[in-house]
Amino acid sequence: MDLAIENKAELCIVFCLAPEFLGGTLRQHGFMIKGLQELEVKARSFGIGFYLLEGYPEIFLPSFLHAVGAGLVVTDFDPLHITRAWKRRLAGEVEIPIDEVDAHNIVPCWVTSKRRISNYDTFRARITPLLGEFLIEYPPMKKMHRPWTLDDRSIDWERALSNLKIDPTVKEVKGFIPGEAAAQTVVANFIKDRLTSYHQKINDPVTRGQSELSPYLHFGQLSSQTVALRVGRSDAPEAAKQKFLDQLIVKKELSDNFCLRTPEYDTVGAFPEWARKSLNDHRSDRREHIFTLEQFENSQTQDPLWNAAQMEMVKTGTIHGSLRAYWADKILEWTKSPEEAFAIALYLNDRYELDGRDPNGYTGIAMVIGGLYGRPWSSKEVLGKVQRLTYTGMRLSYDTKAYEQMVKGL
Repeated sequence: MDLAIENKAELCIVFCLAPEFLGGTLRQHGFMIKGLQELEVKARSFGIGFYLLEGYPEIFLPSFLHAVGAGLVVTDFDPLHITRAWKRRLAGEVEIPIDEVDAHNIVPCWVTSKRRISNYDTFRARITPLLGEFLIEYPPMKKMHRPWTLDDRSIDWERALSNLKIDPTVKEVKGFIPGEAAAQTVVANFIKDRLTSYHQKINDPVTRGQSELSPYLHFGQLSSQTVALRVGRSDAPEAAKQKFLDQLIVKKELSDNFCLRTPEYDTVGAFPEWARKSLNDHRSDRREHIFTLEQFENSQTQDPLWNAAQMEMVKTGTIHGSLRAYWADKILEWTKSPEEAFAIALYLNDRYELDGRDPNGYTGIAMVIGGLYGRPWSSKEVLGKVQRLTYTGMRLSYDTKAYEQMVKGL
């Protein structure tokens, strides 16, 4: 914005709506589009144009840029293969500069490290000194001196949504209201009502202790930077703030580092060598249970806690954080191979989670199924040296029966 104002240029936002994206359904696309509708109104109020291009960016964006006489493209960073490929192809089709800005993270991913970091402590030590430079307030938005004047008619969002090649059977959820305004309300309520006890209640799925911000962060309707600054200014106990900020900054930005620096992040090839070897050694072990994708999807295992976690995801678009590891761990235990387990976990995560198709998802599943950032445990059947989570362990951590009953009532 400041660059456009300084150069007395016009500014517009262009969103390329791909026909499909990594298995996303009506649930995720509906949430995203409602957020974009709000952004369209806000952009126009500041004299900024807003366009929706329906199709893949490397195909439709070059001709648009030529038509409007664009002098510069600014794009947001994303470490996933598909978006990086789009940008490479776009760069080969246009002759104007393309700048990439990492608004997804607080510290730009390429600044934090030029290699893959192997554990949390190392990453925390690397990123913490950089926060003083990058964890600062965003400048306020300004009205454009030269408002957008080219053809900028209103967008038929409903038609655009109906034209997508996505599965409409996974419906939108009611528990999350899309958009920046709703996200700001969620942040305010979290800080006021739940941040104080965040460090105490975060692992209890029966108590509403989580921030509930992940869908907004995933779709860019809220920035980590804004949340971190507001949490840091709050009167919550330091233990609560540090616990939350560790999740928001260290865990989240480590996931981007993993995906950016690991070409095979969405395969078992991303697992540590010790985990790959151990899992391979136990391929022929007898499984007590084997379930199909359909049985997993429909919560048809013998384990009521796992079924409840899957049911929560299908009904609400999220699994409580304390259940995600148990959910993925059991998929590994109840499938024929690590490859099948990883594929099923990614499919279900990307299909039903509002924040699926995200570096956090790839990283979290690799941590559980493949021992990423972990250590070898004593060897056991099927899982080898990968950590096993048990129903008994879950039951000792919180009231599993109360959680199962709560999910049934959703």
